[in-house]
Amino acid sequence: MNNLFAGLTAAAVLMGTASYAETTLKLVEVITSPERTEVLRGVVDEFEANNPDVTVEIVSLPWGSAFEKLATMVAGGDIPDVVEMPDSWQALYAGSGQLASLKDHVAGWEHGATLTDKTVAMGSQSGDLYMIPYGFYLRAMFYNKKLLAEAGIDTPPNTMEEFMAASAAVSKLDGKHGYCLRGGPGGTNGWIMFAAAMNGTNEFFTEDGVSRINEPGSVDGIQFMIDMYQNGYAPKDSVSWGFNEIVAGFYSGTCAFLDQDPDALIAIAERMPAEDFAVIPMPVGPAGMAFPTIGYAGWSVFKATEHEDKAFDLVAALSSPEANATWAKRVGVIPIHKGADQDPYFKTEQFKGWFEELNGKEYVPTIMPFYLEQWGYFASTMLLETSQEALLGQRSAQEIADEWAGFLTEEHAKWKASQ
Repeated sequence: MNNLFAGLTAAAVLMGTASYAETTLKLVEVITSPERTEVLRGVVDEFEANNPDVTVEIVSLPWGSAFEKLATMVAGGDIPDVVEMPDSWQALYAGSGQLASLKDHVAGWEHGATLTDKTVAMGSQSGDLYMIPYGFYLRAMFYNKKLLAEAGIDTPPNTMEEFMAASAAVSKLDGKHGYCLRGGPGGTNGWIMFAAAMNGTNEFFTEDGVSRINEPGSVDGIQFMIDMYQNGYAPKDSVSWGFNEIVAGFYSGTCAFLDQDPDALIAIAERMPAEDFAVIPMPVGPAGMAFPTIGYAGWSVFKATEHEDKAFDLVAALSSPEANATWAKRVGVIPIHKGADQDPYFKTEQFKGWFEELNGKEYVPTIMPFYLEQWGYFASTMLLETSQEALLGQRSAQEIADEWAGFLTEEHAKWKASQ
C-alpha cells in the first residue's frame, strides 16, 4: 500500500510539473545579431519566470535569408506564434490575412494607452493593428558643433536653404566639407527625402498612379543633391560612400552634417564627446515640411496560433515601457512609449532631433513603397547607378528623374493590376 501511495504521489507530482509547461510558444526573430539575441533572451527569460506554464522557443533566422526561410516555414505549416515583423513584410502578411488583430488586446493592455500615435499608425494596416513596433529607424541630421562654430555658423540649419549655406561655409575650411553624402550603396533615402522636401509631399504617386519623382519640385531636390556634390560641399570620394564611410566621415571631423538613423549614434558616441555634436530634425523645404524616411520592425502574432492570448502576453512583455527602453538603448532605435524622451538616457541633444520629428506636425515620416515588386532592384541598382552618373556630371537631374518616374509608374501599374 505504501509503495502504491508513493507511486501515485510521484505521478501526481510529475503531472503537476508537466502542467507548468503546458504551453510552448515559438518566437522567430529575423534581424539577428548576438547582442540583439542576448537582449531578447533576457526579456523572454523574465517572461517565462513570470509565466511558469509557458516555455518560449526562440528561432533566429539570419537576415540575408530570413524572408525566404520564414515563408518556407509558414507554407509548410511550421507557423510561429510570434514573429519579428519588418516594415517591408507587414503589408504582405497582414494583407493576406495571416496576422491576428492586436487592437482588442492592446485596448485591454495596461500599457496600451502609452503607445505613441505614430507607433499605432505604423503598426496598422487598413484600420487594424497587426504589429506593435519596437522602435523606429528615423532619419535626422547630426551636426558637428565645432565645425559650425569654426565656419561662423551660430545656429544649426532649419531649412534646406540654410543647410546648403552652412555646408558651403564649412567647406571653405581647409580639408573640411559640409555634408557626408551617401552616394554609394544604401543612398536611396537621401535622394527620396530631399526630393520630397523640395516638392512639398512624400506621396510617391498621384491618384492616377503616376510617379511624382519627376515633378518640378522633386527634380529640384535631386538637383540639390547634385549641387552639394559638384560644388564641393561633400567629399569627392562620397560618390561611392556607404554607411560605414559616411559615419566615419562624420566622427572623424571630415564633414559637418550627416543624416542617419539612431543606430549610427552608437559608433559616433564612442568616438566623439557628447558636447561636440547634436542631432536636429531634417531641414524643411519651401513648403515648410520635411519627410524623414522611417524604418521599423516589431512584434506580430500569427492568426494560426493556438495560444493567441499567451502569444500576446509575450508581445506585451517585449513591448512594455521598461523592456522597450532597454531594447532601444541596446539596438539603436527610438522607443515607442509616450514620455520616453524624459528618460535621462534619451533626454539629450543627441536624441532631441528624433523626438522633435516624431512630435512635430511639420515632419511627416516617409515609408518606402516596399509593396512594389521591383522596389528592391530600383533602390539597390537602378537609382544607385543613375544617381552616381548624375553626381559625376554625366546625366542631368531631369534625365534621371524621368527614368525613375517611368520605371516606378510601370511598377505601380503592375501592382495595381495584381490587387
